[in-house]
Amino acid sequence: MRISHSPADLLSILEDLTGRDVSVKFHKKALTFTGDTTSFQTLQLQIIGAVAQFEREIIKERQREGIAKAQAKGKHCGRKAKLSDGQVGEIKKRIEDGEEKKALAAEYGISRQTLYRIIKE
Repeated sequence: MRISHSPADLLSILEDLTGRDVSVKFHKKALTFTGDTTSFQTLQLQIIGAVAQFEREIIKERQREGIAKAQAKGKHCGRKAKLSDGQVGEIKKRIEDGEEKKALAAEYGISRQTLYRIIKE
């Protein structure tokens, strides 16, 4: 389980917990933090947190690169549209004719927020 993605947040959480007389133990790293934490333990924790943050940034960067490559090849990324272009046109026309938006959203199986986004486009 990950407590935090940010080393600064992790240190803040640990300080808060140890300030409340709670000891925190990291089993994989064999570190235990109590109110009397040593400077070496703090250094280890900061290094571990920095490496974890670096790994997370690398993963996000690779994900962005993969998405960009897929889009360059013409592949669709993300969820498929619930409505076809014809349905969108039909909804817009029915709204112009004064039909109730809530009823239209229910009929097409979309949220009202999605309906408002369609109207705005």
